[in-house]
Amino acid sequence: MPMGSDEARPEAVVFDFDGLIIDSEWLIFETAVAAFAAHGHTLAVEAWARIIGTNNESGDGWWDTLCAAAGVEGFAEAAFEEAYRSHQRVTGHDDLPALPGVVALLEALERTGVPVGIASSSSRAWLERHTERLDLARHFATLVGSDVVGGVGKPAPDVYLKACADLGADPARSVALEDSAHGATAAKAAGMAVVAVPSRITVHNDFGHADLVVASLADLTVERLAALVGR
Repeated sequence: MPMGSDEARPEAVVFDFDGLIIDSEWLIFETAVAAFAAHGHTLAVEAWARIIGTNNESGDGWWDTLCAAAGVEGFAEAAFEEAYRSHQRVTGHDDLPALPGVVALLEALERTGVPVGIASSSSRAWLERHTERLDLARHFATLVGSDVVGGVGKPAPDVYLKACADLGADPARSVALEDSAHGATAAKAAGMAVVAVPSRITVHNDFGHADLVVASLADLTVERLAALVGR
C-alpha cells in the first residue's frame, strides 16, 4: 500500500519521554542508588526496573514494590525522598542528547503528515524544558504530562487517552512508543498499538504485551508503524 494513502499511516504516534527520547532514567537511577547507599542499602538495576514508567503520586504501592524487589526492609519512603533530594543531579539532565533515531523518526513522521505527541508520567514543564532545549518542540502537537491529567501517571491510560484526544486521533488507529513495561500497559489500556524500545534499565522488563520490540528508534519507519494499525 503506498504511503500516500491515509490508510497507510497511523492516525497519531505518541512518544514516551524519559528513557525513550533522552536517557534521563539512568541519572535518576544513579541518584536513587546514592539515596539507598546513604542509608546502608543496595539498589540493583533489576529492582529499579520494576517501577520505571510510574510516578510517585499515582504509583500506588511503588515504594513497597521497590523495597521488596531490592530486598530491603525498614527503609522509610520519607527517608529515601530526603536522601534522593540531597543527591539529585539537576545539571546532568541538561547535557543529555536525544537518543539515536529520535530526530530521524520525527522528521519521517512529519513528512508523511502523521501528528505526534508525548505522553509521560513526568510533568509538562519537564517535557517543555527538554523538547525546547533539544529543538524538538516544533515536532510535537501536544505534550501531556501526568499533571495535565490530575497527577495520574502510568500504568493508567490517562496520559495516552489525553494525547490522542488532543491530536484528534482514534487510539485504536494510533501507535505508542515506550521504553517501560508500565508505559506499554498504559498504552494498551488506551487501546493503542505499542512498540517497546527497552532502555539499559528496562531491558529487565517483560514486554510480552507489546506489539513490537526493537533495539532502537532507529529501527523504526513510518511503514513499520503503519503495519501495526493496519492489521
